[in-house]
Amino acid sequence: MSAVALLALALLLASPAAAAGRFPAPGNHGLKLGARTYIVRVPRDFATRGPLPVLVAFHGGGGNATGFQKYAGLDRLADREGFVVVYPDGTGKLGRRLLTWNAGGCCGQAQASGVDDVTFTLAVLKRLAADLPLDRTRVYVTGHSNGAMMAYRLAAEAADRIAAVGAVAGMMVVERFAPARPVAVLHIHSEDDPRALYRGGLGPPFPGTEARSRHASVEGGLARWMIVDRCATEPHVAESRSGPAGAKPHTAELLVYEPCESDAAVAHWHLTGAGHGWPGHRSPVPERLMGPDTTVIDAAEEIWKFVSRFRRLDAPPLR
Repeated sequence: MSAVALLALALLLASPAAAAGRFPAPGNHGLKLGARTYIVRVPRDFATRGPLPVLVAFHGGGGNATGFQKYAGLDRLADREGFVVVYPDGTGKLGRRLLTWNAGGCCGQAQASGVDDVTFTLAVLKRLAADLPLDRTRVYVTGHSNGAMMAYRLAAEAADRIAAVGAVAGMMVVERFAPARPVAVLHIHSEDDPRALYRGGLGPPFPGTEARSRHASVEGGLARWMIVDRCATEPHVAESRSGPAGAKPHTAELLVYEPCESDAAVAHWHLTGAGHGWPGHRSPVPERLMGPDTTVIDAAEEIWKFVSRFRRLDAPPLR
């Protein structure tokens, strides 16, 4: 090979595009792993940022990755803060419609069929780490409704990899709970949620079906993490907000359970007046099914503000 060719090859290998593997450009990348699909959002200027934090974002039951990406408001944060977002698709019988996650005690076809969504998600992260310089110490997870339940299951069963979780309107429903490490937890939930009942119990039927799911109480679920994270059981109010509302005022209190004897933390945005939607953004589902939208907080902003504080320094390699 000539000296010119060798120089050209060296420049190519040193370029950000070459280092980025299959991701030569920022933006959205629709990918498959076997029969499963997922979207990867690569932030602007990713090739110059060094190791990239990654946030796995699980859509709600009956949704899909594309829909969740549109209303969650995470992409603008990813571009601003420089992290990767992975939007996996759940499973179902109708292509990419009406997808669910096997979160343990819920939901739908995924739970009934025993789909191993934990193994799938870890395989996606492994594949992604082969093509992007991911920061293995900063792997985070979030989700909405059934997706929030799935986020908790991943955090519980892969605690050695997950540094923090931010869950919205869906409490953990795993049958076996024995995390190998403390995991930082932020839970966002309205006590007026008409679908994922704040105090637990049998929820209403899923739209168009007679299927119902039993929900765990928010306080009960957080108490389980307080034990693992060795945090105080009585919270203090770190922040209070109120926002525009219709018939009922919308309020939000940030309850912080501290001090903690571990490097993790437990916190809870306790909302009133809001429904089951993702706070800060308009729900794609009618209000008669979800309850009122709210802008009293922005879930995406609050989740990133919380999870980005934590690192899993002893995390094993993702590859």
